[in-house]
This record gives sequence, C-alpha cells and structure tokens, in this order.
Amino acid sequence: MFSGIVEEAAKVTKTRRDGGNLHLTLNCSFVNELKIDQSVAHNGVCLTVVEIADDTYTVTAIQETLDRSNLGSLKEGDLVNLERSMLMNGRLDGHIVQGHVDTTAICTDIEDVDGSRYFKFEYNADPALIRQGYVTVEKGSVTVNGVSLTVCDSTPTSFRVAIIPYTFEHTNFRDIKIGSKVNIEFDIIGKYLARMMEFSR
Repeated sequence: MFSGIVEEAAKVTKTRRDGGNLHLTLNCSFVNELKIDQSVAHNGVCLTVVEIADDTYTVTAIQETLDRSNLGSLKEGDLVNLERSMLMNGRLDGHIVQGHVDTTAICTDIEDVDGSRYFKFEYNADPALIRQGYVTVEKGSVTVNGVSLTVCDSTPTSFRVAIIPYTFEHTNFRDIKIGSKVNIEFDIIGKYLARMMEFSR
C-alpha cells in the first residue's frame, strides 16, 4: 500500500525486453536501503525489486502492466516517480493508493496560474469502466503517475489538478507536456462503492 507521496524522481539507466516482460533498471538515492522482493511504486505502478547492483536496482513489468500504464514507453534517461510502500506506524499524508494503475490519460492542457500550474487530463470514458468506479469527483483524490492529487473541474471524461512548485520540481510532472501519457489510479473507495451498487441492483 502507498500514499501517493513521491519520494524521488529517479532516472532510468537501462531497459531490456524479455518476451512480454520489460526489465527496468534505475538509479535512486535510497538504493542501498532497498531489498530484493521489496515493493516500490514506479509512476504509481507497484513493482518488485528483483536485482540490486552497485547504485542501481531492477524491477520487471509484465505485459498486463505495460498494456495499462506508460511504463512501456520509458527509455534511458527518463525520470520515474518513486515511492516505497507505506509504514503502518506513519501518517497517511496523501490517500490510500494500491499501486494498481487503472488506465492511462493524456495531458490536454497546461495553465500557469500565479506560480503554480493546472494540468488537464482526458481518459477513456467507456460506460463499463465508469460502472467500475473509473471516475473522478470534485475535490476527491486521484493518483497521476503515482502522485496523490486533489481533483478539480471533474467531468465524465476529464479532470484537472493543481501542481505547486515543489511537486513540479521534485516529480516528473516537470517533464509532462501536452500529449504526454500518464498513469491513473482512481480512488479505491469509489471503486468499491461502484461495485457494491452493481451487486445491489
């Protein structure tokens, strides 16, 4: 389980395809604290550390993960938002994040507002997905590339989020442009409520 509070934007040092799998090797400041089998969120996707060597570590994404996320488009030098799993004795500073990306969205607008920025994202509004809770609500929570954010201007097909300078500088939001693909995880509470309503019909 995660909170959506990104620890670091780490650099991809190597990518390797192996059939339907993608092995990603990254360098980060806390690599010496990692352990094999540890869970780390990468742009919001929970992946398992499978190898540690010198100042880098490697994780593997399967085809299902690549189909649902933007990890398949990563290349050497790209920045990836990292978060280690939550400590149960700590504060939940963001919101409950599973690290299970639901879908991707496309950035369609970026607006500068008095030092901060509004990013607008649009996603597939298939009715079947909406019934599963793939929706946002005004002032609700959403995870974008692993970052816990508050929704504004929610519609059935889009939403906006406000990014303060600190978040912009310390995550890969600084690399997001109009047309960029991002990972989205919708609020787990909304998904459970949608499922319960489906069973109650």
